[in-house]
Amino acid sequence: MNGEPSAPQRPEPSTPAGVDAAAWAPMRRAAADLTPARLFLGSAGLSPRTADALALRTDHAFARDAVDTRLDLELDSMQALGLFEVSSAAPDHATYLRRPDLGRRLSHDARTRLVRDGTTGADIQVVVGDGLSAAAVHAQVPTLLPLLARLSAERGWSWGRPFAVRHCRVGIVDDIGDVLDPEIVVLLIGERPGLGTAESLSAYLAHRPRPGCTDADRNLVSNIHARGTPVEEAAPRIIAYVEALRAAGCSGVSMKEPDAPLTRPALDGE
Repeated sequence: MNGEPSAPQRPEPSTPAGVDAAAWAPMRRAAADLTPARLFLGSAGLSPRTADALALRTDHAFARDAVDTRLDLELDSMQALGLFEVSSAAPDHATYLRRPDLGRRLSHDARTRLVRDGTTGADIQVVVGDGLSAAAVHAQVPTLLPLLARLSAERGWSWGRPFAVRHCRVGIVDDIGDVLDPEIVVLLIGERPGLGTAESLSAYLAHRPRPGCTDADRNLVSNIHARGTPVEEAAPRIIAYVEALRAAGCSGVSMKEPDAPLTRPALDGE
């Protein structure tokens, strides 16, 4: 498939044998509103319906396309963010997929660029990583990043110049902390695509990360997309997490997600 992956249309589930169609419809609609999971699909004899089987193959193709989509900072929506780009130690996309360890380390050139163009010692440093779905970055980050910048400014936090990391894995926050020494690193990274969506983003948070830290030293707000946690809800959750981590002076499994404000921030232009 060519172009940006987008959510395909799924067939209407069939009504199970022996169940009145009118009685079944409200439950079917309620399930579809709550989750993109494949519920109440029905069957044709002992096999899935053809429409359901084709929809599954279509979603799988979209997921594969998302993994192969390259981060494009030349898109109008991405250019507006003013990101500069560095790379992990993975020299190309194929190596990145085969060698996750290289995606967790900055290249030598990336370290040099961050020293030259990055911000040292910021209260919050937001980083954009392609991860396993650049499509998620293209879909969510153009709205999420400006919201985080505005909410951080309202709190008087110093804001590190955001940048993008190509061929990025989550563990790269440790090298970023080593080079720039921010108090909090927030990594916005494309999640591994599933069969429900290929546009889901995660926000990983770490307090003063350094080489040798593990997943247990990080916190996470995940499932950021239209059918999961919308961007306007994710932004205050991330900011509330940053406040809690700064107050505690640590991050990781000892920290539970705090309650975020119930009112969403206004989007630009509202």
